[in-house]
Amino acid sequence: MKHRSTLTSEKTGLLAAVLVFFIGAALFISSLTETGNSFFCSLPIFGKDDNTPTAIQLQAILHYATSRTIPQQSKDEISVSFEVLKSRAPCNFLVFGLGHDSLMWASFNPHGTTLFLEEDPKWVKNVLNKAPQLRAVHVNYRTQLKQANDLLSSYKSEATCRPSETVLHGNTQCKLALSNLPDEVYEREWDLIMIDAPRGWFAEAPGRMGAIFSAAVMARKRQGPGSTHVFLHDIDRKVEKAFAEEFLCRKYLVNAVGRLWHFVIPSAVDVTNADNKHFC
Repeated sequence: MKHRSTLTSEKTGLLAAVLVFFIGAALFISSLTETGNSFFCSLPIFGKDDNTPTAIQLQAILHYATSRTIPQQSKDEISVSFEVLKSRAPCNFLVFGLGHDSLMWASFNPHGTTLFLEEDPKWVKNVLNKAPQLRAVHVNYRTQLKQANDLLSSYKSEATCRPSETVLHGNTQCKLALSNLPDEVYEREWDLIMIDAPRGWFAEAPGRMGAIFSAAVMARKRQGPGSTHVFLHDIDRKVEKAFAEEFLCRKYLVNAVGRLWHFVIPSAVDVTNADNKHFC
């Protein structure tokens, strides 16, 4: 049996650890909200009679309260998506990219479906080993950033890239179409789509051309009620901006904060006199 002084020391240490955890959690939570309201109470993902945080939310709090790594986006940028999630969750949330902010995004939508698409299989394995509750899959991209100008100028000459003709699954003719994603991506209608990947800062990188194009196609093909919210990060880069204006459309841009653009794109079936030849 352990000595009483040892037990007391252990209890004191545990209490200190718990206090550090909740202080850190409070600091992280307060950094995401401008008001003094409770973070958990502000989320719409709980029933009116259930304010109990889910396992993934608790894991997110523990992670960010005890880690020096921070999300890639700024507080103001995160707040844009957070506000939409408060009104739409639980929902279907598709995220291009798996990063230091993934636990955060999943914790904002714990009763919904949040799926991460990641280009690096080793990174997927590494992240899932630490956070097995996340849903993430490895995907391959067919493009390279150095092809961006050619893809933008030539896609209209390919019939399977036109808005009225485009399908994604199995569409190998349109180089911008992400044709080999998991079946779930095509079978589910996504309420929110976050584009913060793949890599797009060197010539041989996949670039985000296909992700932007495919997000636009998913939004236009939506059959369920409501529009699709698309968030594009790193809009300060030339390719992201050019492809956003071509496929996501300035007329659907509702918010711009920092390096993030937020689009609300209606389904083609909800647009009167929809142009089936152009995305914008």
